[in-house]
Amino acid sequence: MSANDLNNTSQTNWEALESMSDEDIDYSDIPPLTDEFFEKATLRIPTAQAKNLIQLDPDVIAWFQAQGSEYKTLINAVLRRHIESSADQQSA
Repeated sequence: MSANDLNNTSQTNWEALESMSDEDIDYSDIPPLTDEFFEKATLRIPTAQAKNLIQLDPDVIAWFQAQGSEYKTLINAVLRRHIESSADQQSA
């Protein structure tokens, strides 16, 4: 996406679009998504986001989520405390 793309004003009639039901939308120019499409598809995550991805076990994420809506902040705080604790132990 170029800077010019960001400066262009949309010509979309948002009011008309929002008033449409799903049944009113014409999808005839969009090819169907077949099993073959999904077999070849790849997930592409922008580099800035990909470097922050981690895999957590389902039970671990469920426990953190049960602690409240700020669970991501809590995960970060727990990891930070672990780092600081490890650093303290290494310097002792």
